[in-house]
Amino acid sequence: MPRRGENIYKRKDGRWEGRQLKTDGKYQYFYGKSYREVKERIKSYQENGKNITKKEIKALVTASSLFELWLDSEISKRVKPSTYESYYHCLKKYIIPFYISRDYNQITENSVLEFVKFMHDDDSISQSYKRKILTVYKTALREILNNTSDSPIILNHVKFPRTEQNEVQVFTMKEQCLIEKAVLSCPDKRTLGIVLCFYSGIRLGELCALKWSDFDFENGTLFISRTVSRTKNFSDKDNKTILLIGTPKSRTSSRKIPLPSFLIIILNEYYKIGGKDNCYFMTGSEIPIDPRAFQKLYKKILNKAGVTDRKFHAIRHTFATRALELNVDIKTISDILGHSSVSITMNIYAHSLMEQKKIAIDRFNNMHMASMEPGQFAVINPVKEVAFPSKTADS
Repeated sequence: MPRRGENIYKRKDGRWEGRQLKTDGKYQYFYGKSYREVKERIKSYQENGKNITKKEIKALVTASSLFELWLDSEISKRVKPSTYESYYHCLKKYIIPFYISRDYNQITENSVLEFVKFMHDDDSISQSYKRKILTVYKTALREILNNTSDSPIILNHVKFPRTEQNEVQVFTMKEQCLIEKAVLSCPDKRTLGIVLCFYSGIRLGELCALKWSDFDFENGTLFISRTVSRTKNFSDKDNKTILLIGTPKSRTSSRKIPLPSFLIIILNEYYKIGGKDNCYFMTGSEIPIDPRAFQKLYKKILNKAGVTDRKFHAIRHTFATRALELNVDIKTISDILGHSSVSITMNIYAHSLMEQKKIAIDRFNNMHMASMEPGQFAVINPVKEVAFPSKTADS
């Protein structure tokens, strides 16, 4: 099995891949059918004197080039295009410019603390985006230092500040009703997707990727197996965007969701009119709707309903909040949302969970009050102090 920091890992195609830094500051890649085979090839390469020592790295590369190398050689291979774009922006706009004039030797505890302070003091960046930047920064540093540093303990001495968690935005029950009425009176039937999200909690990209074949009208369920996103095409010199259809966010995001009966009836009627299994639910064709285009449609519905503008993701938060209000257990909510762990669900909806706890305790209070006789104070009398006689010689 590969050891931490060894730069040998198993690829999705079943092969093993390893790498070794060369004297020009670039990596030499090795492939094999097994971990042992790759390790032997790297060892042979090192014995021929073609590898570079950690001390030599310091003289050959700048700090910013290490971040560039990490982005291009590591991240581009192991994450989805949309995630790569997110990492790309964090690194290119904030992290790499900070280190652009610094040598490798200047990746120190002080420089890390300096960057953290730089992030903390920048009021133009939202709290949620600061969290994302610092997460990318910490991940990049840990892997870069593991691969190249004589003292990877730099990070052990740095405490990254906890940025404040923004309170999730949700629609009130009244607002949700107004939105649903606006959808049902809208001639553009694509807006039915908004109601579907209110009662399933699916993400915007998952909604846009739905095909009619994903609906099981007999069992009243919906299967999520794809997502649509618009991302930059980094292979294009102008970095134009492209529409990508891929797998969901994580392994647990591929899931089967039960739908309420009223929605199944409406959807089934739409399907009978002209739905085809190989066509996308939102367009009726073999081409999915662009998430950005649907967001514009969503904003028109909010305007029509007279509801304050919120991000589309607020619908997902609203679904989870309604489920908590209906006493649905947190594990079930987490499964429906497709979170990779229950702890993620609990962290996001901590405020709503506290409200539910207060309601539960109020029920105990009501039970106690109901057990009291009319006119009796429902308060436990405090224990009076008892004066104990002092000990005497005769006692």
